[in-house]
This record gives sequence, C-alpha cells and structure tokens, in this order.
Amino acid sequence: MKRIIGIGNALVDILTLIPNEELLETLNLPKGSMQLVDFEFANNLSALTSGLSKSMASGGSAANTIHGLARLGVETAFIGHVGQDETGEFFQKDMKSAGIRPLLFTSNSPSGIANALITPDGERTFATFLGAAIELSADHLQASLFEGYDLLYVEGYLVQNEALLLKAMQLAKACGLQVALDLASYNVVEANKLLLEKVLNEYVDIVFANEEEARALSGLPPLESLDQLADKCSLAIVKTGAKGSMAKSGSQKIEVGVIKANPIDTTGAGDLYAAGFLHAYLNGQSLETACHTGALLAGKVIEVIGPKMDDLTWENIRKHISKI
Repeated sequence: MKRIIGIGNALVDILTLIPNEELLETLNLPKGSMQLVDFEFANNLSALTSGLSKSMASGGSAANTIHGLARLGVETAFIGHVGQDETGEFFQKDMKSAGIRPLLFTSNSPSGIANALITPDGERTFATFLGAAIELSADHLQASLFEGYDLLYVEGYLVQNEALLLKAMQLAKACGLQVALDLASYNVVEANKLLLEKVLNEYVDIVFANEEEARALSGLPPLESLDQLADKCSLAIVKTGAKGSMAKSGSQKIEVGVIKANPIDTTGAGDLYAAGFLHAYLNGQSLETACHTGALLAGKVIEVIGPKMDDLTWENIRKHISKI
C-alpha cells in the first residue's frame, strides 16, 4: 500500500453553529470564504460567539485529508508547526490517536486556530488565525522527511509562503514522490494565480479543485476548467457540489454524482473527498471508483459537525469501500 505524507497549516478547528448570516456581515466575512485574521480579531470572535454551540477538532485542510487516509488504513505522516501550548498538544495527540506520524516543529507562539462559522444551510466560513502554523518555513525541510513515502499531499493555503511551497515540492520530486495539490479556497486562488500556475505546470501530478476554485484560476465553467487543469497535470479533479465531481487523465474523462446525505455542515467535505479518492486511485482502482470513493467520504462527513467521524461511521465506510 502506498505511503502518503501531508504538509500544511497545523490548526485546531473551533466549529461554531451560528443562527444566521448576520454575524458574517458584522465581521465582514464573505460567506464560504477563508479569511486570515489576527489574534485580536480571533479573541473578539470568541467573545461574540461565547454563548453558541461549539466543538473542537484538529484541523487544517491537509491534516484533515491525512486523517481520513489514516482512518482508511494508509500509512501517513504530517509536517506542520504548532505552539508549545495546550492547543498544540491537542493537535499532536489527535494526530497520534489516528495513527498518523506527526512531524511537528514547535515555538513559543500560540498555536493556530481556524474558527469555522457554520450557517443553517451547512456552509462554513473560516476566520483563521495562523499563529505558530505560519512559522513552518523552508528552513525546516530536508530530504529525509520525504524519504520512504510515495506521495506528498499539499494544501493550497501554503501559497502564502512561496519558498516553503516550492521547497516542499522540489524535495518531494527529488525523492521520487508524486505531488498532489488541493487549491484550498477561491479567494486564495484569486490572490495567487501566478504561483499556482507555476507549480501546476512544474511539480503537481494530481490537482483537486472545487467549482469556485477552478473558475477563479481559469475563468471557465467546470468542464472547461477540468480540461485546462488536466493539460497542466497528469490528473485533475473538479468537484461540483451537489452535482458530484469529474476527473480527467489524458483522454479519459468521467463524471459521478453524490451519495444521498442529510447535510449539516460542509466542513471537511473537500478534504475527505481527496482522502477517499487518493486511497482508491493510489491502490490501482479506476478513476470512476476513485471518484465514487471520494463522494462516499464527502457525503458521510457532511452529516456531522466538523471534519471528524466516529469509529462506527468509519467502520461502515470501510465495509462500503470493500464492496465498490
């Protein structure tokens, strides 16, 4: 079985159910986006939501995908940076409990927190305080971290540190790994088109994007965006929400729908889709099977609050996968 290592912002998700979109408007947070905020903003947000229902889970886009892969039995590791505080300890323990090898660097800065505000329609809007997570740098990376793995999974949020992103991909390629990239968020794509074009053309083998991210990069609708992405990478996947997803590799192109689900919160849907897809694809399954496996995980995770599912759900998922 293939071994996968991820790299990204090591964050702890604070998931808050909000009754309407009024708070998003008050704080000038575009619905469905990911906005970086400072420590003061994060504290103010915590105070404004103190009376609302909340839960906590280790998070960050790449970490969620790696967690999903580990729960499917894949040997995994994760490179990140946390603070020497309770939040950082929580992140590390959660990684280990899922069977992930945490390759975490630390400092005295507070650990990063992703405040996910979840509206009644299940959409999530992130106000992210990166904290110690952003201190992960190119200087931390060396070839030995990547040796023995088959694929590097990278979250698109790392475009905010170009030197780190490029070195991670360059080292991975030098060690013989494939590179998979998730485009992360439409506003991040809009702000970093040139860098994303560079890495897609030079380093990335597999690219994941949702409809909005693909459009932000190409200016085209999903099908045409898929074609353009597949011209840059060996394999491109574009997720189209309730319509399903599509994938293209060379001349092969397929589309699949979604599974029936009762959505509560879309947090982690794209991340878990990637976990399911990669688990199937890297173990020799067809593109269609990989898309169906991704859709299965995405459909299950939107039925719970946050990006984590309980043991029984994972047991049922593994049984279902064995029958696909």
